[in-house]
Amino acid sequence: MLFMPRSDVPSIIKKVGFDFYWSNSKVWKVKAPVTKMPIQKLEFMFTLPLWNNGNKRYALLPSEVIEHPEKHRTEYKRVIKADLRYPIDIMFNKGRWLILDGLHRLVKAKVLGYKTVKVRKIPYSKTKEIVTRPIKHH
Repeated sequence: MLFMPRSDVPSIIKKVGFDFYWSNSKVWKVKAPVTKMPIQKLEFMFTLPLWNNGNKRYALLPSEVIEHPEKHRTEYKRVIKADLRYPIDIMFNKGRWLILDGLHRLVKAKVLGYKTVKVRKIPYSKTKEIVTRPIKHH
């Protein structure tokens, strides 16, 4: 799961399209072909507070890790360890492609200078198969 089910999910995350919680293991079971996509189409994800910064939830932008790896060593190590042999699982929701699984792989590809990444486009119609519960909007 990209983020843990809690009520403190920032509104910007909900607004861009993450309006449900999902299970990565369920995503991995969905049959979808692997294709390539320009990294540029997914780079907006670098501007969202999707990662924890120490004990603070939703406090770190992937772009901060890219720009200042020395300040975010723990997260940067996760990026470097990411295995680019696996595709990034994405879904089109609310007018954009969202990463369900593979943000660390995307960041690594960006750091290494890749222009494209392997993706699996999970159809929105498969939402019922992967959702664990909706996010409450306040």
